[in-house]
Amino acid sequence: MAEIKLMKGNEAVAEAAIRAGCDAYFGYPITPQSEVIEYLMMERPEERTGMVCLQAESEVAAINMVYGAAGAGKKVMTSSSSPGISLKLEGISYIAGAELPAVIVNVVRGGPGLGTIQPSQADYFQATKGGGHGDYRMLVLAPASVQEMADFVADAFDLAFKYRNPIMILSDGVIGQMMEKVTMPEQSPRMTNEEIKEKYGDWATIGKPANRERNIVTSLELDPFKQEAHNKKLQAKYQQMCENEVRYEMINCEDAEYIFVAYGSSARIAQKAMEQARAKGIKAGIFRLITLYPFPMKELNKLADQVKGFLAVEMSAGQMIEDVKLAIEGKAKAEHFGRFGGIIHSPEEILEALEQKIIGG
Repeated sequence: MAEIKLMKGNEAVAEAAIRAGCDAYFGYPITPQSEVIEYLMMERPEERTGMVCLQAESEVAAINMVYGAAGAGKKVMTSSSSPGISLKLEGISYIAGAELPAVIVNVVRGGPGLGTIQPSQADYFQATKGGGHGDYRMLVLAPASVQEMADFVADAFDLAFKYRNPIMILSDGVIGQMMEKVTMPEQSPRMTNEEIKEKYGDWATIGKPANRERNIVTSLELDPFKQEAHNKKLQAKYQQMCENEVRYEMINCEDAEYIFVAYGSSARIAQKAMEQARAKGIKAGIFRLITLYPFPMKELNKLADQVKGFLAVEMSAGQMIEDVKLAIEGKAKAEHFGRFGGIIHSPEEILEALEQKIIGG
């Protein structure tokens, strides 16, 4: 039964995973996402649904456990924060190369290095450009509320199996730690092997029947011509994502002369800046990214025909701004405003940046 709860974003992710029929979670504590594994350990999902929850000995171990469970066709998830995701990147690349479904949650903190435990959005490049080695991509969902932290878990599992690819939920320390009212979905049953085979194909290592060859899960291919063919297949899949899975939200963009482009917690703060701008007679709107990859190139390009400028608002030194500029192809002015190192920008700062960098610049 659907249920209304007051929860942190990290807790919502964990509860949503249980209710999405997740088979296993493998993780390792790191601030500001430790509540994910803590909540799962306290809830004892093995007693509720049979879900396995294990704290691995390291982030490297956790992602390779994910690799193994995904190879068996299981709904499997891990979570971490920035330095921990860096340690998982080799395994993520292997999972992408082997074409396996997995959900990875990153509750971003400030860097580089160990940095700070405060919020950041400086993992945008890492998430959207592959991060690990090789020409792979992850579809990346960016929640802006505790409700979306919960909702995006089931969506991520659906996308992971649809494309047989790792899917990332890219959150940050603000959304992960804040508490909001959230409506939890009803409990979904865990998929059986037969249901996996019927819905997603007979690719998983779940036992060899007499009527087919063995399923072999690997990302290794020493023949360069076969490896090129495999890469072309992957690129075609990523193009399919770009054609079918772009998600965004537009607020007050119909008559806007200036657009804030933002995602996650920055989009929430930019919405207040938009309201302040409108109160001053400045026609501002918000373009909120929901998928960071695929990036909404066509939609932003179309907006560039009607507006005077874009301000990319992000808690980083400037990463998303590169995709904004690529999307609008020089049709309008585009500038970046960000705080980083764990500092959260204010609506007043964002509005001042719009006035100085775009309107008066």
